[in-house]
This record gives sequence, structure tokens and C-alpha cells, in this order.
Amino acid sequence: MTTKLYEPRFASWTNRSEAHMYYSIRHLTKFAYKTAVSESIMETRMHPRSDQMQRCLTFHLSVSPRCRVFSFRDHLANHVHHFDIPGQHGQLVIVAESLVEMQNHLVVPNSLPAGSWEEMDRLVAEGDFWEMLLPSEFTTPTPALEDLATHLDVRRKDDPLSVLHKLNEQLYNYFDYKPQSTKADSLIDLALTTKGGVCQDFSHIMLALVRSKLQIPCRYVSGYLYHGEGMGDRSESSATHAWVEAFLPELGWVGFDSTNHLIAGDRHIRTAIGRDYSDVPPTHGVFRGRSKSELTVAVRVTPSEGTPSLDQELPVPEDWSILVEKAQALPEQPPPMKRSHQQAQQQQSQI
Repeated sequence: MTTKLYEPRFASWTNRSEAHMYYSIRHLTKFAYKTAVSESIMETRMHPRSDQMQRCLTFHLSVSPRCRVFSFRDHLANHVHHFDIPGQHGQLVIVAESLVEMQNHLVVPNSLPAGSWEEMDRLVAEGDFWEMLLPSEFTTPTPALEDLATHLDVRRKDDPLSVLHKLNEQLYNYFDYKPQSTKADSLIDLALTTKGGVCQDFSHIMLALVRSKLQIPCRYVSGYLYHGEGMGDRSESSATHAWVEAFLPELGWVGFDSTNHLIAGDRHIRTAIGRDYSDVPPTHGVFRGRSKSELTVAVRVTPSEGTPSLDQELPVPEDWSILVEKAQALPEQPPPMKRSHQQAQQQQSQI
């Protein structure tokens, strides 16, 4: 593959503003257990990626109860942190804090020139894209997906970019954004049946259609979206976000956010990429014990003026500090029983 294949033919694609945006990201996750568990083993994928369009300047992960945190990169260069908490505990709190520098993204054209389907097929044949072309756990085609593909007329026509722009808009209009209508392990048929879901469902359905009907390499992106005033985003500002990236000739990987009918830009902060959600959940782990857990997640993305000096930390909003303090506070313990009450219980248990 020669570098000439990636020389853009579009002036709008080459014009890049020198302006940079900085975002401060705070992500809190709390697992509260009904009864104490004896061990927790956890992986997290909350460390923003550093690539051509974004750079993670600082990252800090704090865990309560305190433990030693290890890290590695998986085969797609995602940052993975993992830890083991032995001993009894009634809750697990994870706080990730990042500072990310974003470049102004380039303007994506409306279409590609004639012959782009053939050019894309040639690039795919010469590259290693098989993971992003085959069905995965959450992107396996079903009869309901086939019906949707027929209804939306998803097929190879015009040029690859025009089809993806159209599909991004169609999915935005066809499905309603319904928080808590699906779960992390919900298959696409639930959203297809109810015509509603969250960003994860929009992304899985688009992945399944693009891979099966268009044969375009397409991958799942987990991350955050900055919700500015007047942006009109449907997704929740207090949660993580997801979208897809498709590989196209001349442009490389281009992000499509069908939840909000957007082309991924400098408000989309990428933490991990994979075949689908199962590859890149923000938290993934197990605990030892018989207990039910309650999950609480809070995300805050705020613009930052830039990099802090060496002796200055990023300012922390007061309400966020209170939220973290409350999350890390130990669960309330029942008041100690009076001696007479305790004796009565013991006598009753002996009857």
C-alpha cells in the first residue's frame, strides 16, 4: 500500500485549523453490594487514546478500596487497566480523570468520486480488516435486521461515503433515543423491535448493516461526547458515548454518530475501539460472593483552557468533589443492637 493512496483529492479535507480544544473528563463508577463480597477483579477502559486527532495529556485512575493498579495495551492499542481487591468490601468506587487535547477535525465531504467502491475493495484486499468485516457478538444479522435493510434500501449504490451519510441520517430518524430501554448485553433485535435504544444499540445496528450489506470495514468506538449549549444532542451528557468508524478510500477511518446524526468531530473523545461493545466496555469484572450489585455512573466533560502548569492541578468543580466524596463514603451500617434486644434474639434462635 503506497502513501499516494491517502493523498486527499478534496480541498476541504486538507484544510486544518490550528485551533485546539482541551477537555477535562471525569468518570465515576460505583458498585454497591447488598452484602459484602470477598474479592473483586476488574478491567477498565477509560484512558483516552492518543492518535492523529487527539492526545491524552494526563490520566489518573483512583480505586477505593485502595489497591495496586496495572495496565497494558491490547492488540488494538487500547489502554486497559486492571486490578484485584482481595478482602471483604461493601462497595467499589472507580474515578478516572483525564485531560485531552483535540485538534479541529477536517471537514468530511459529502461524497467520493466515481470508482470509489472498486478502490475501497482493493484497499481492503491488501489490508488486514477481517475483524471489522465479520459478524461479532452484538452485530450478527437477524431476520429483523434484514427487514430493516430492505426498508431502508441499504445496498451498494452511488459511492461509499454517500451511502454512509444517508444511513447515518436514516437510523437517526428511524429509532428513538430511549435511555434505560436496553441493557449492556441486549442484542440488536430488542432495539429493532421497539424502534428505540441508546447509543450502543444505534452503533451495533449500523455496524451490522455496514458490514453485512455494504462490506465496508466498520468498528465500534467507545468514548465521551462533549455536550455544549445549543448542540441539540439526544444522548445523555452524564453517560459514556458510542459511535462507529468506517474505513473509506482517501479518508481513512471516518466516525458516524447515528444517535445524534453527527460526523464524529472534535467533541467526540475516543477511549477504545473494537468489534462491538463486548470488546471495549468501560468496566468489566467479577466478584467473589453471593450478593446483588447496584451500578452508579456519572460522567462530566468540560472544556479546559489548556494544559495546567507543573505545579497546578486541574480545577475540580465543587459539586463533583461532593459527588466523589459521597461515593467513597462507606455504606451506612445498621445501629448496634441494645444488649436486651440482642439477648432476646439469641433466646429466640435457641427455641
